[in-house]
Amino acid sequence: MATLSSKPGLRYSVSDWATNNKQISHTAENKRNVSHDIRQEGRALRNETTSKTNWDEYDSSRRLSDRINDVTRWKENLKACAQQVDAEMDALTLSKEETERALAATLLPLEVTAECLNLREGRRGMELVCDPVEAELKKEVEVIDGAQRILQQCIDQAFEQLCRLQEARQQLTIDLQDKIEALDVDMSCLSLTIRSPEISLKPNPTRVPPGSTTPQQWEQFSRYNITRAKEEMQASVQIRENNSITRAQVQNELEAQRMTVEFALRKRTHHEEQAYHEMQWQLKTTQEEIAELEKDICHLEEDMQAKTAPLKLVHTRLENRIKRPGMDLCRDEVQFGLVDEAKQLEATILALKQKLAHAQHSLQSLKQHEAQMMEDLSRKQDALSLEQRSNQTRQCLTLGVQTEGLPSAVVPLTNSSGRHKLDLA
Repeated sequence: MATLSSKPGLRYSVSDWATNNKQISHTAENKRNVSHDIRQEGRALRNETTSKTNWDEYDSSRRLSDRINDVTRWKENLKACAQQVDAEMDALTLSKEETERALAATLLPLEVTAECLNLREGRRGMELVCDPVEAELKKEVEVIDGAQRILQQCIDQAFEQLCRLQEARQQLTIDLQDKIEALDVDMSCLSLTIRSPEISLKPNPTRVPPGSTTPQQWEQFSRYNITRAKEEMQASVQIRENNSITRAQVQNELEAQRMTVEFALRKRTHHEEQAYHEMQWQLKTTQEEIAELEKDICHLEEDMQAKTAPLKLVHTRLENRIKRPGMDLCRDEVQFGLVDEAKQLEATILALKQKLAHAQHSLQSLKQHEAQMMEDLSRKQDALSLEQRSNQTRQCLTLGVQTEGLPSAVVPLTNSSGRHKLDLA
């Protein structure tokens, strides 16, 4: 009888087989459902991410465009402010140069005043007086010194303000250059698309670079630069107004003092001319008196000489009558007459001698006084000549005032602003 061979191993029942088939079918169905859900979710995610990516790209471009508009607006504001600063620096530089010319114009009056004082030191004797002219000349020196100090202060203030304007202008320049560079970068970014060949993945592109600022800090920085520049421009306008007022005041003070000095000088010259003419008349009359006195002295000497012969005659007669003899030696009327005549002649000669001595003494005194008057007249003439030279020296100031309003070629001083022009185009 033949034997049947059997495959060793575990055998399953029909029910297990059927159960296994159902389980496989159920698992397949579940996995298909999961796969379907995943596919649906993937499609929805693809649609959502595509829309989100497109929107984000649009929103980023819009923000870039808004940012470009903001940067452009601030760039224009900075550019306009920088142009205003340039114009104000030019105006302040011009005001400073005018003040420097006004300061240089005070050198000539100071030299003229010093020359007048030196000339008047050449007066001699009693002509060297401390008169109103000297007082006004010294006052003019003080006025000019004060004007020079004030003008120099104005120049220093203008120079310091130019430095502050230059600093503000430099800050505007730096900010404007940064805005221009930032604008170039943002416009370049705005021009990029997903099809641009220069795009690529970058390592850690979301990092925050050092020195980053917030939009508030960014806007506040530019606003501060513009505000500071406007404040400096306002201060510059005030300085220019002060300089203009100071120059006018200084000019008025110098002109008023110049007119005061010239009036005092003309008045003093007139007085000296009167004194000189008076001294000339006194000298002339004194010389005439000397001539008359010299004639009278000659007449006195002639009279004295003429009295000598009568006196000799009387003396001879008296001496001869002494020789009368005896009783004829009588003191008769003739004798008394001769004696009276002799005494009268001697008294006359003595009176003439005394008068001659007085006349000679007076003549000597007159000649001494004549010499003094001639010396004083010489001093007065020298003093008058010095006053006339002072008037001539000061004529250049009068000519300067008359030609002040005429156009003249003025060499401009070096522009002390020293700024660098920035191309704002």
